Amino acid sequence: MSPMLKLLLTEKIVAILRGIEDRHADRTAEALLAGGIRLLEVTMNTDGAAAIIERWRSKYGGQAAIGAGTVLDMDMAREAVAAGAQFLISPNLDEAVVAYGAAQGVSVWPGVMTPTEIVRAWKSGAEAVKIFPVASLGYKYLAELRGPLNDIPMMATGGVDLHNIADYFRAGANAVGMGSKLVNLEWVRDGRFDLIEERARGFVEAVAEL
Repeated sequence: MSPMLKLLLTEKIVAILRGIEDRHADRTAEALLAGGIRLLEVTMNTDGAAAIIERWRSKYGGQAAIGAGTVLDMDMAREAVAAGAQFLISPNLDEAVVAYGAAQGVSVWPGVMTPTEIVRAWKSGAEAVKIFPVASLGYKYLAELRGPLNDIPMMATGGVDLHNIADYFRAGANAVGMGSKLVNLEWVRDGRFDLIEERARGFVEAVAEL
């Protein structure tokens, strides 16, 4: 088991920062860190994503793992790894990206939905998979997948909130990806980083009890 997969399975939460403005990025990261989040994902469709990843590796590398999200293809994967991303997360499965990550020593957790895609990702070398979009089908779908696919680490992304997070873990999720339910961009724009920290702590405490 790689150190990054071990961190994912231990911490259980990946904070997804999509569309964060660079001027707010560092204070948002610091609020998440103060709340106990240890995996930070900057999506590659965020303006200046590579620069944020590179800066965060330097500033916060001792406190958290910094990764790239929405890594759709090899070009994005190369850009993210060059910036210092320690893990790559995608909404899709691209076997070339999985192989590239393995060659670079960078964990890749691709997005999949069906049993066929999950097994294909696993056989291509993915250490874990991201079940996406899980919001539409819910945690009961995850529980059904777990029956025949009980050995593959799964991260549920989309639709997870404080009210149902325990249901997702009971259904078999090993981790969750949290976007707007954790990183509320209105709070960020309003400078309410105390609310970001409080929300982060609430999710961290929720998974600690599971």
